[in-house]
Amino acid sequence: MKVVVIGGTGLIGSKIVAKLGEHGHEAVPAAPNTGVNTITGEGLTEALAGADVVIDVSNSPVWEDAAVLEFFETSTRNLLAAEAAAGVGHHVALSVVGTELLLESGYFRAKLAQEKLIEGSSIPYSIVRATQFFEFVPSIADAATQDGTVRLAHVFFQPIAGDDVAQAVGRTAVGSPLNGKLEVAGPERYRMDDFFRHALAARNDDREVVTDANAVYFGVSPSEAALVPGGEPILGEARYDEWLGRAGS
Repeated sequence: MKVVVIGGTGLIGSKIVAKLGEHGHEAVPAAPNTGVNTITGEGLTEALAGADVVIDVSNSPVWEDAAVLEFFETSTRNLLAAEAAAGVGHHVALSVVGTELLLESGYFRAKLAQEKLIEGSSIPYSIVRATQFFEFVPSIADAATQDGTVRLAHVFFQPIAGDDVAQAVGRTAVGSPLNGKLEVAGPERYRMDDFFRHALAARNDDREVVTDANAVYFGVSPSEAALVPGGEPILGEARYDEWLGRAGS
């Protein structure tokens, strides 16, 4: 099976390419640095020739409201049109758990717009929504830091290893289209402030974590369960402490 991975040289994309290759699929990484640009259309027709599945794990280079919306809408429209012309039978996109509950943020409004374009297209699709990645723990802590103190809300938090996200996306891609969404999350549920106290201590980071009911998460005031899945999500295998030990961070 030929699978084209848009954003295939990034954190999750490169993992997906490797995992699909290990299982005998022809996994093609497609990104601006491989000559494929979904904004301009450069290289897109050539990359999609003969593709059975397209996985989109690309991300906007900027998060300013208008720019991020333009990125996801333009990229997705171009990609879906190219897929229709190439006869691609399955479009898989990586999105974020709780997107519709985080619409104070222009980024999440853009992700929701992306999902709606996919749902409204003629291409059979699957949308995989994931929780926050273990790999992003340092950047989340940095974004929440004010005057050397990490301020976080006491809301639920269920992060997942990037490898487990890649595995879920890859398995979805080689299966039948869901024409719907599935959610993936880590195996352990925490309170966000408690998790970061533990995570920073494990990294020998001496910043104090303060519980703040008014703390924002990338500009959003998250509700109690906005950052965690509902229903019956697919759970990753890696626990944070085990992952951290293997990562050597």
